[in-house]
Amino acid sequence: MRGAPGLSALMRPWPCLPCLSCLRRCRTLPSTTPRPSSLLRGSAASSRCLSAPALAWSRQTRHVQQETTRLPIRDAHAGLLPLRLARWHSGGPARGRGEKFADTRLAELEKRIDAIPLGRYRNFCIVAHIDHGKSTLSDRLLEHTGTISAGDGNKQVLDKLDVERERGITVKAQTCTMIYRSSRDGLDYLLHLVDTPGHVDFRAEVTRSYASCGGALLLVDASQGVQAQTVANFYLAFAQGLSLVPVVNKIDLPTADVERALGQLESAFELDTSFAVQVSAKTGQGIADILPAVLEHIPAPVGDISKPLRMLLVDSWYDTFKGVILLVRVFDGKVRAGDKLVSFVTGKEYTVGEVGIQYPGPVPQKVLRAGQVGYIFFNPGMKRIQDSKIGDTFTTVGSEDKVEAYPGFEEPKPMVFVAAFPTDQDHYHKLADSIGQLVLNDRSVTLQKDFSEALGAGWRLGFLGSLHCSVFQDRLRQEHGADIIITEPAVPTKVKWSDGKETIITNPAEFPEAEDHRIRTATLYEPFVNATITLPDEYVGVVIEICQSARGQQKSIEYFHTTQVILKYELPSSSLVDDLFGKLKGATKGYATLDYEDAGWRESELVKMNLLVNKQAVDAIARVVHTSQVQRLGRQWVTKFKEHVDRQMFEVIIQAAAGRRIIARETIKPFRKDVLAKLHASDITRRKKLLEKQKAGRKRLRAVGNVIIDQSAFQRFLSR
Repeated sequence: MRGAPGLSALMRPWPCLPCLSCLRRCRTLPSTTPRPSSLLRGSAASSRCLSAPALAWSRQTRHVQQETTRLPIRDAHAGLLPLRLARWHSGGPARGRGEKFADTRLAELEKRIDAIPLGRYRNFCIVAHIDHGKSTLSDRLLEHTGTISAGDGNKQVLDKLDVERERGITVKAQTCTMIYRSSRDGLDYLLHLVDTPGHVDFRAEVTRSYASCGGALLLVDASQGVQAQTVANFYLAFAQGLSLVPVVNKIDLPTADVERALGQLESAFELDTSFAVQVSAKTGQGIADILPAVLEHIPAPVGDISKPLRMLLVDSWYDTFKGVILLVRVFDGKVRAGDKLVSFVTGKEYTVGEVGIQYPGPVPQKVLRAGQVGYIFFNPGMKRIQDSKIGDTFTTVGSEDKVEAYPGFEEPKPMVFVAAFPTDQDHYHKLADSIGQLVLNDRSVTLQKDFSEALGAGWRLGFLGSLHCSVFQDRLRQEHGADIIITEPAVPTKVKWSDGKETIITNPAEFPEAEDHRIRTATLYEPFVNATITLPDEYVGVVIEICQSARGQQKSIEYFHTTQVILKYELPSSSLVDDLFGKLKGATKGYATLDYEDAGWRESELVKMNLLVNKQAVDAIARVVHTSQVQRLGRQWVTKFKEHVDRQMFEVIIQAAAGRRIIARETIKPFRKDVLAKLHASDITRRKKLLEKQKAGRKRLRAVGNVIIDQSAFQRFLSR
């Protein structure tokens, strides 16, 4: 009997997209017949299919799979159960009853959303310090609302990048829409959840997330308490006027101290913790108490569906087939496929091709209304990611005079600059394409071409911080298989010339040499940051010593709990790229946490350091440093570089120079032939003559010989 798959089989969640052979086999079996086990397994299901041709055909047709969508199926007890069905591009297999069944479920989901009024919408995000359990809590909330099926395989469901799963961190804010049936009144609520990054390098993602939310879950680890990024996120949310719900996580740990964590929230932020929720995202304990607290303490979004469309661009990413896809927050009006929109920033007009929500994958909808957060893309598509200005306002064509544009977001400024070069210049164009693909979806990276005599053609890249740089490098290797040499991170320098003109230098090789007469009358500036460090009180002394050695200036010290201290310092940005955070972690046994924000420019005594090999500067290793760091860094350079340079037939001299002054030196002795081996007991004058002849030959060789430094030597030297 052919037809739609039996309901008992469809209600089982499919962790991956089944191959066509399995779908066809399911359709031909009666609904009472057990389905092939390959349909119910993970990504290895296709390799366990009943036929090898099915596996081959599945791989050949993988390019026509558009996406996998979870659709709701009503159940008398659970309300919603997730179902994963495949949607196909035109040109795929002919539509059958199974796909019509999927369309029915799509219509049912949309009908259920349409029935929810604006007063039962809630938009909220989860903010916390890194590694306090935001992604795990997101997984439990998705399971609790039936958006995904409960299972051991649900780990970092919203994190889509391989590097996020490997490192266990969130790099890019991810969104998801959920439908929650309240046990209090039996009504459906439409919830929009944003899982935000916890590291300070990705603060811009958190700031943009606040614009689409009316409140936030302020998450605190019961064993760690309030930490640096917790403080920063609180003040950001407070400035945006968001309602906060305190949540204490990891209460199942043996070291958990819930009372201390609640006390820190009260004393540091003056938060009312009487309605704080205590949970264990790992075990699921207390998860059922979170959403009722969200409904009670986070207000519904404000909007009017009858007004002209007013839509804020929150985020965007690039798709090869659809062009630029926009994540938007609709404040007033509604938008549907076919509407003509205009951008307030660029003035360009577009025709909407599709609107939808993340559930957690993209699910098309007929319309997005005021209060909702969803995605849209245009037809024809937006071709350039630069046209999607984050913070831009969109409205329908003809309504420009009736709608007030939003002020937008502050563009994140690069804090760290590195030079990137291919390990083999033959791979330059391949690496250029790979970097271009990543920059399309990471607008905070700045890119310009660069050249080094030692390493060849490359690029100068700007990042928000050291972790951002490291993640970008990992993504480049994982997603594109590109080998790359990245120089040591450096911060920009500002030069104010005697005539009043200012120049910001991001490439140390372009910093004026000591021989340049203009630099003698110029004023030099370096960037500083306002750093917030939280730590146990027993480590205050050693942390102050580290900050003082990094040229920091103490601003305040605050005891916000009997055992916790908040130190505020003004530090040079160069200390951050010199592994200040690693030093703090090592000195405090991992307890110290660090947050920072830009504090502008400060006048400073700076000098350009060069690494010389036989008196020739290696431009790839130039660096602008403070005069107090010259001796330490110079000795470190020559010692490390000597380990990675091969011996030559002549003497190789490695020097670190600051201006005209040589700071440190190492010598690599040459290979030496024993010219006295054949003389045995000959006269001493004969021995001296041969030795002098050898010395003269080596002198001539050193004058014309070039030191050949392998690319791998630079890789090893530049790696930490």
